[in-house]
Parts: sequence; structure tokens; C-alpha cells
Amino acid sequence: MRLAPRRAKTLLALSALTLALTGCGGGGSESDDGSITLTIAQNSIAGGKNSASAEWVQKWVIPRFEEAQKAAGRSVKVEFQANGVDDEQYKTKIALDLKSKRGADVIDLDGIWIGEFAQAGYIKPLNETAGAAVDSWDGWNQIPEAVQGLGTFDGKRYAVPVGTDGRVLFYNKELFAKAGLPTEWQPTSWQEIIDAGRALKKLPDVTPIQINAGTAMGEATTMQGVLPLLAGAGSQVWSDGKWTGGSQALKDVLDFYRTIYSEGLGDPQLQREAKGRDKSFAEFAEGKIGILAEGDYFWRSVLDPDDGVAPMKNRDEAVGYALIPAKEPGAGVRGQDFVSMSGGSARVLNPFSRHPELAWELLSFMHSAEGVQAELEFNGEARITARSDVNEKALADDPMLNFVAEKVLPITSYRPPLALYPQVSAALQEATAEVIAGTAPDQAAADFQSKLEDIVGDASEIAN
Repeated sequence: MRLAPRRAKTLLALSALTLALTGCGGGGSESDDGSITLTIAQNSIAGGKNSASAEWVQKWVIPRFEEAQKAAGRSVKVEFQANGVDDEQYKTKIALDLKSKRGADVIDLDGIWIGEFAQAGYIKPLNETAGAAVDSWDGWNQIPEAVQGLGTFDGKRYAVPVGTDGRVLFYNKELFAKAGLPTEWQPTSWQEIIDAGRALKKLPDVTPIQINAGTAMGEATTMQGVLPLLAGAGSQVWSDGKWTGGSQALKDVLDFYRTIYSEGLGDPQLQREAKGRDKSFAEFAEGKIGILAEGDYFWRSVLDPDDGVAPMKNRDEAVGYALIPAKEPGAGVRGQDFVSMSGGSARVLNPFSRHPELAWELLSFMHSAEGVQAELEFNGEARITARSDVNEKALADDPMLNFVAEKVLPITSYRPPLALYPQVSAALQEATAEVIAGTAPDQAAADFQSKLEDIVGDASEIAN
């Protein structure tokens, strides 16, 4: 696929940065005595950023893998390339390593970077790097096809997903009861969400619905609001090699926003405040918001009764959660009745590794059921992994996370892993800001189309 002009400029700028940022070369090495050294790179460091993940690699992965290799009659040493820097610095370092055909054998990447690295030729499909053993790995059977999408680009597997999450609708059961709504609620259309909001509006001092909008919310507007709704309207922001412009699906999404904010079902001021998202969390915990769209992070880290950002002592009894419905049954992407969006990181193989098959053994060992379970234990908290067999056991005592693992992940979608995405996301945020300020959805969609044409620079890469 030809790179769009601005995408090419992004990668050229990345490559032009000084090689002084590049770490020691890796890609597998072999000593005079025949022993082999492999390297793992992560943006984690013991005692610092993502410390638990670093400790898992150093204390569990490396000794266990080396021991297993020794038992197989091979002398293999694994080194850990620790980093504790800003994500963009890490991204630049890894890109420069791979551009110069150096770097670690197994590399952690944010899932949103996969496509960009693939288009630049920095990574290749796993089976092109390591051969047939990749496709025959039994671990793929434990990773739902939708979750595999986190490491997939143009229909090919470039990475193994590490962990993921899912977006749902959280709701306050106590407010629902007061409004005469069912406390076990699962809407099957956007209209049913609006109807619930109208019932909740009758309660004093309650904001019925919080769907992130505007530019102050940043990526939370896109990920928690626009993209799930767009999926519910049967579209995605990028598919089949093209970006979605001011389409009917986008107009439907913006009209949903218009209904909520023009009828007073949502608080437009929250969407304009610098800390509006944090404020919405606090208001939900205080029983002042009826319905809120968020990821499972909201349950496990925000509302956690003991250690949450906005602890809610009665969370387990008062908070319900439901799948995000398509606009109408069957109207979602892939003909789905319900939709979601997910994010997460993934691990890739260095295509320039001197020992690619052995590097795959290391990568698949890290993602074995035993390895994933060990990583969870080092993190010390329940989180959703990419593996269904691990989730089934690890999340058994947390019904909400189990709900996401069982019900949400099989129907989820992911952001396009492309360099232009952040600019497109910002333009979508601006479109929602226009609507909550009173601009008609059709006009906001047309404005987005114009901005998208400027961003992409090639009308043939835009679908309407």
C-alpha cells in the first residue's frame, strides 16, 4: 500500500532523528562456544515505569526459559533491555533500532503502532519471520479472533496481544429504580438509551447520560464515545485501506450526540472542562450520573471501593453494566447487535533477528497460559488478558471483568494502528464539540470531511 503524504512525512521525521538515541544492537547473537543470546525490550523498568512487568520478565520469564532450553540441550541466555521513558521516546528508539536492522528479538509495542511499523517495513508478519511454527501455535485457539485484531494489520498477524480491555455502559441501579427503570438493564438500541435518559431526567440533580464529547476529553471522546457509536452504526473509522469521512454513519453518531446534549440529557459543561472526565467520575460515584460509557478501567481503578480514584463503597451493589448496543439490532459492524472498542499492547518479533525461530519460542513461551498467569500475579491485580483460558480462572471472582472477557471481547474492535490516526481522532473530537455547541450534525460531518481531506492528502483514501 502506498503511504499517504503526511504518513510518509511522519515516518521520515522519525527516521531522521539522531541515532544517538538507539540502544545497543540485538537481534540475537551467538558466542564462540555456540551459546545464543536473545533480548527482550519493553518500556518497563524495575522500581520505575511498569515495574511489575519488568520484574516478571527478569524473575520469571528469563530463568524459566533458560532452564527449559537447557533441558532441551541448548545453551541460551536471555537479556532484558529495560526502558522507563515517555511512550513516544520509546517508540522512536524502537523504530530507529529496527530501521538500522538492530534491536531486541522480542519487542513490546502499543497496539496503535503496529500498522505504522508494518507500513514502514520495520516489522513483518510473524509467520514470515519465524515460519510455520507461528500458525500452528495452540495459543491462538485461546485468543478470540476479535482480540487477535490488536496485533493484526491488513489481515496478517504481526504481534501477539498482551492484554486488552472493553467499553461498556455503566449505570446506577439505585437511580434506575427511582426513575422506574429496570435495575437489570440491557438496551438493544440507541433509542432505548435515550429513553432511559429521559426517564432519569425527571430525578433532581442528576445528569442522565455521560457520553464523552469535545476536545477537552481528548482521546477519551473518540475511544469511549465516537468509535463505539460509529461501530454501532455499522462503520469503522478506517477499513479496507480507507478512512471513513462524513458518511451517513458519522452523521448518525453526531445526531445521537445532538439528541443527548440538546435535550439536556448530558452536561455540556463537563465536556468543556480540562478535568471534565475526572469530574464525571466523581459525580457518578456520588450518584449524580445515571449512565456513563467507559472501559473496564472505570470499574477496577476508578470506582474500586478501597483504592479507586473515585471510590464508591457500594459499587458492587449499586453499579450495573451493559453491552453497548448497535443503533438498531443487527446494524453494527459485522452485522452485530452489540459493539465495543478495545486497546492494549502487543509483542512483536524483530524481523532481523539472527535466530527468529528461537525468538518465536521465547515469545510464545511468554504468552503461554503459565506465562500469562505469572504476569498477572506479578501485577498483583485482576486484569483482562488476551487468553480466554487464563481469564476464565483469573477473573472468576470479578463478575464485571468476567463479563467483559466473555461478552465484550468477542465483539470488540480496535483503533486503526496508523500514524495519521491521532490527527483523525482530533478531528472527530472537534466534530462532537461542534454538535454540543449547536452545529447541525450534517454540517459537523461536512467539516470533518474537509479536515480529513487535509490530513490524508489523497481523496482516493477516503470513503463516504
